[in-house]
Amino acid sequence: MDGFFATNLGTLVIVIGQCLLVTAFVMISLLFLVYGDRKVWGAVQMRRGPNVVGPWGLMQTVADAAKYIFKEVLIPDGADKTVFLLAPLASFILALIAWAVIPFSEDMVLANLNVAVLYIFAIGSLEVYGVIMGGWASNSKYPFLGSLRSAAQMISYEVSIGFIIVGIIISTGSLSLVDIVKAQEGNWGLFNWYWLPHFPMVFLFFISALAETNRPPFDLPEAESELVAGYQVEYSSTPFLLFMAGEYIAIWLMCALTSIFFFGGWLSPIPGLPDGALWLVLKMSFFFFLFAMVKAVVPRYRYDQLMRIGWKVFLPMSLIWVVVVSILAFSDGDDRNLGGLWARWQVEASN
Repeated sequence: MDGFFATNLGTLVIVIGQCLLVTAFVMISLLFLVYGDRKVWGAVQMRRGPNVVGPWGLMQTVADAAKYIFKEVLIPDGADKTVFLLAPLASFILALIAWAVIPFSEDMVLANLNVAVLYIFAIGSLEVYGVIMGGWASNSKYPFLGSLRSAAQMISYEVSIGFIIVGIIISTGSLSLVDIVKAQEGNWGLFNWYWLPHFPMVFLFFISALAETNRPPFDLPEAESELVAGYQVEYSSTPFLLFMAGEYIAIWLMCALTSIFFFGGWLSPIPGLPDGALWLVLKMSFFFFLFAMVKAVVPRYRYDQLMRIGWKVFLPMSLIWVVVVSILAFSDGDDRNLGGLWARWQVEASN
């Protein structure tokens, strides 16, 4: 058996098995994310939320998914059928393959790329096309306007997210997500994590993640009161389910990136406790809870306010922070007077 796994065919089997494991984790998580989302909204609004299908309503998401799957797929007259069906598939697949570089521990990562951050950016940029394709192929003004809004919003907040991550890269000296987590190791537990030296950017990153994934209060591309569900308005059945699943997978990915960039990934918050993938999942769950709470309690922004915040507030602040971190990192790296707070690459080099 060991000889088989050493062959090319055995290696292929191992890679396929790892891909299936990551996919299974994401898809099973998806069921609980939708359930948790609805439970949080229900609690805030003093409702029960899902509580009928299965124990405590746990099977409600499965029932809803089955309902979408068995419904008839309706395609509008005059729509480009090929592009119309490819759009939700592209959104779902692109959101899923981004998980290939997410490290659950130092050894539990499907592809430990030394340019993992660039890979995430590349996939995130391509996700815009799924939305544009869906809006254009629907052959209707409402979804087309919604897709244009969504594309402008996603591109705008990708810029600020990019500059925030540049600050993390400067401190780490690497584009690898594994190296970013390892740079946050130390004897002080959670006080070694990047949330402390990059504290102002934690809030900007979280808010930008809300806008990047079209989550309330920045869900203008699918605002019911304005665009009748936006670019998804002509979709039903399984294609709509793929759009919805892709959106939640992207949200779950943003929770993972927040945990990795600022909160130590798989590292334990308390010195002495063992590190592991469970810590990363717990941190991701906490940030998803914050995503759900924001949707439940924060009113929707106007579109002009959304774009103004992205270009006139977040972009200048993140750009200034890159300059500040550069100065702090290189001055800290020279005399070590701050113990490598912003220059973790210097710490590793000296060790």
